[in-house]
Amino acid sequence: MMMVAVSALALAACSRGEPETAQANDEVLANYVPPFVMSRLDFGGVVERRFRRLDVNQDDKLTRNELPKRLQARFDEIDRDRNGAISNEEWSTWMLARFDAQDANHDGSVTSDERERARELRDTDLPTPADEPVGNATK
Repeated sequence: MMMVAVSALALAACSRGEPETAQANDEVLANYVPPFVMSRLDFGGVVERRFRRLDVNQDDKLTRNELPKRLQARFDEIDRDRNGAISNEEWSTWMLARFDAQDANHDGSVTSDERERARELRDTDLPTPADEPVGNATK
């Protein structure tokens, strides 16, 4: 009988802290950001889809006004042949070079840690599928 009473008291003591612990766990989970890992191959698909979505007039080239504002200042850097338009090849070459620069250990994948390191170095972040513009279907 004594053992049952002690067990009941221990159980009651444990259950009192549960709501606070559950609430703390809910707060942690609400702020949880899952780890990010993207392979170079997967990123290549993102690059192609992003080019197609940015190419509003579907002429297989990007003009300065088709780029997001944050990339317009880099237009001349991306337009390597200086013809006033960015081809899919120029876009892909530039984007994959940025991926490779963020792939610190050169394993063909960019992780959350590598991405965060690039952000700290004030490097423009790599786009993910969620960053792709909406409203222009892939060809």
